[in-house]
Amino acid sequence: MDKFEDYLAAERTSVERFVRFRLHSQADADDVLQEVYLTAYQKFSQLKNREAFKAWILSIARNKCTDFFRRKAAQYAIPVDELTERELSAGRQGVTEVNAVRETLHLLGDKDKQILYLYYWKALPQAEIAERLRIPVGTVKSRLHTARQSFKEKYPYPPKHSKGECHLKQLPESLPAYTIEADCRPPFSVKWEELMGWFLVPKPGEALSWGMYDLPSRKCSSVCDMKVTGRARVHGIEGVELTAREISCADEKKVTERTFVAQLTDTHCRYLAMFRDDRGVREYVTFLDGDAFLPNWGFGENNCGNETNLSPKGDIRREGAVVTGADKDFLLDIVGRYAVTIGGKRYDTICVMDIDTYNCGVVSEQFLDRNGRTVLWRRFNRDDWAIDRYKQRWSEQLPENERLTVNGNTYVHWYDCITDHIL
Repeated sequence: MDKFEDYLAAERTSVERFVRFRLHSQADADDVLQEVYLTAYQKFSQLKNREAFKAWILSIARNKCTDFFRRKAAQYAIPVDELTERELSAGRQGVTEVNAVRETLHLLGDKDKQILYLYYWKALPQAEIAERLRIPVGTVKSRLHTARQSFKEKYPYPPKHSKGECHLKQLPESLPAYTIEADCRPPFSVKWEELMGWFLVPKPGEALSWGMYDLPSRKCSSVCDMKVTGRARVHGIEGVELTAREISCADEKKVTERTFVAQLTDTHCRYLAMFRDDRGVREYVTFLDGDAFLPNWGFGENNCGNETNLSPKGDIRREGAVVTGADKDFLLDIVGRYAVTIGGKRYDTICVMDIDTYNCGVVSEQFLDRNGRTVLWRRFNRDDWAIDRYKQRWSEQLPENERLTVNGNTYVHWYDCITDHIL
């Protein structure tokens, strides 16, 4: 079986990524992976087309994940035929309006799941539920009330007053004047559901425009219109498809269009795939494609994405213009509380900084309001960033621009972004 080890070594990363994207628990994922490898080893001699090894072992992984969710279903005493892997994934498969009801069900405790399932899915009268569970009818009523309240609190889509199309607001040609004042109060925690670097929340019905503003001119260099176009699935993982249409302000004929698939879970937000046109051929690049995808679109360990539940960790510390980051691969942290006044409006914000998370030599400041929406985003380049391309240090190119000292290195303010959220 030496050949099996060779084939597995070539595809192990893809298999692990496939399984870990589906299972919330690291321990559960490790157990399922052991089952996958054992089954693949035992059945390898039956594989006639060795060139199909990747598809073959991923199909084994998919089946083992399904077995895992079937075992979970049995724990809840819910018929497997009624629920699928997607609905038993405890939020790791994303939240969409179509399956949000069932996904919310699985965020509840076992008793709440059971009573709501029997009452709403099976449409049983309360008296029959009482008989099945061997509890009084009054207890059924009490448990239903409690379960409904729990469900209401966890359901991700509050009632909408209007389903009209979102009309994007016109972004200004020049960046509005703004001030940033440090607030001595402790920073607040926030639910941040925006796609890192693109500002859109990947939920059905979401749309926005954002603009990029050069400094020190403060002129808008490009505007990007984004919207979620519908549900999508990549390698069995639920997400939403979204489009981005970027227009150059210097040349309105220069338009760049992109299509992504992204996923929002209860803990993370991440990219699953992107589509591009390669000389007339539509190319699909996904999270399983390694270096073709991860350097530009991946973030976090095993591409888990950026965290949505933000609280200060102490990984990044800031004193004025001096920033110190811990020795970690992924540095993103809340560094303080600030009052941001922009365009005459004042916002109570936290500042989220990241250091070299998606591009070595780049630092960003992202000021989020209490709703987790971006008020202002600012980019800083390390003084020698891309010096082979630009042939000059940034302190020489932009001598008037603000500077930060990050882990002893000079970073220079390059450009800002704002969204129509603040208009």
